[in-house]
Amino acid sequence: MSERVMPGRTDGLITLGAADALWVDLTAGSAVPTASGAFTCFPARAQSGYVLLGGHVVATVRASGGRWSVAEVEVRRAAAELSAVGMDRQDLVRIGPFRRAPRQECDEAAPLRWRQRIAGGLQELDGFERAARGEVGRPYHLAGIDWRKMLVEHTRDGAQRTWWLPRAVVRLLDAAEHAETQWVQAGRAHPASAAVTEPPSRPRQARDADGRHKTGPEGPATALRPYGKELEGQLYSVLSRKPGTSRRVAGWACAVCRTAPATVLDHCHEHGYVRAPVCQSCNTQERPDHLYSNDIRVANRYTRLFHTDTDDWLRHWHRCTGCRARTTLPLPHLAAWTAHIACRPLRPAHRDPSSSRGRKPCGVLRVSWTGSQNAPRSCLLTVAVDFCPSGEHRVLAQVPYREAAERFRVWLAETAPAVAAAAGPDRLDGLPAQPRPVIADTSGEDLELF
Repeated sequence: MSERVMPGRTDGLITLGAADALWVDLTAGSAVPTASGAFTCFPARAQSGYVLLGGHVVATVRASGGRWSVAEVEVRRAAAELSAVGMDRQDLVRIGPFRRAPRQECDEAAPLRWRQRIAGGLQELDGFERAARGEVGRPYHLAGIDWRKMLVEHTRDGAQRTWWLPRAVVRLLDAAEHAETQWVQAGRAHPASAAVTEPPSRPRQARDADGRHKTGPEGPATALRPYGKELEGQLYSVLSRKPGTSRRVAGWACAVCRTAPATVLDHCHEHGYVRAPVCQSCNTQERPDHLYSNDIRVANRYTRLFHTDTDDWLRHWHRCTGCRARTTLPLPHLAAWTAHIACRPLRPAHRDPSSSRGRKPCGVLRVSWTGSQNAPRSCLLTVAVDFCPSGEHRVLAQVPYREAAERFRVWLAETAPAVAAAAGPDRLDGLPAQPRPVIADTSGEDLELF
């Protein structure tokens, strides 16, 4: 990392222009593209006392001569943490447009709200193509990240457009939005200390969610709390109606990735029990890709759910008292597991010269079911292949629900013995005979907390 002396340095402070150059220089080799103007161009808010860099808040101060400056060590720390972030450009999260999304004016007084800013910017630019060409003079950075270079657009049925960003970037921007909220709340609670007009002899710092330091207007800021089963066994339909629940959820770190701030209270739609507070990224990754109410498409992200991070996700799903007691998964997840794991040997492959193995899996897996988990004797899962290049391989297998559940129990004992050991029929006492009612997700896209 460069250690060159920046021009304009005074007692550890550098001007905003020098900070811009330093930010670009230090993050030149990072996987996440960054942009110039992180301190000086909209939506940077240097004159409000802070600037967002990645998932961190960097305080700004008015130095001698009336110029705004920042601590060079804070810029270097934020750059080092951003450079350490890995990014898979194929692991995408949908960021819009969503139904009933509130319109947000992107002015200097508004907070980050990065999803609305991106949606509003693309609407102003009349589409993704003009954004990609950069025809408008406004910079395309959020928290110093150049989202334009990573934005992906998909078109469904030749009409509806959707926008996607890599999961790592979504987590960074979510962390930036949370850090800004904490900073503003702290500034309101301590207005006298929020306005720093002279260079501090030693910047006050607090620890962020990862245990690192960040500068705060009131000194040590409240760190995100790790989730410790505080909501275990509670019903979502009851808890979601209690006042202050959303503020309580925002104080936890995501129970799955344990790094990003929680924004959503995840719950089991089958049994009605709360699982845990999770971040938007993990909640989106978990959501089944429903084509219809009884038909899902098994996307590539299930590789992470059932292979890479298996223990974390199985433990999370079994936070539901009903799933843990019955040693199963909700029907859509069990159906995806059946197609992706149990029926994997049945999936055909086609020749692919570009692949190192010379073959690639055929088409896209899809699984549908008749009946429901409430009538297991009549519930049947059908695994099929869509989009086969040769038009073959429609139906691969038909698996009764009870057989799929039994296969899952065997696999769970082999794959995650600790999770399997905590489950079982001895925990059936007190469970309802019928599934508890849950509140329908009317937004359909999990933009809202409840």
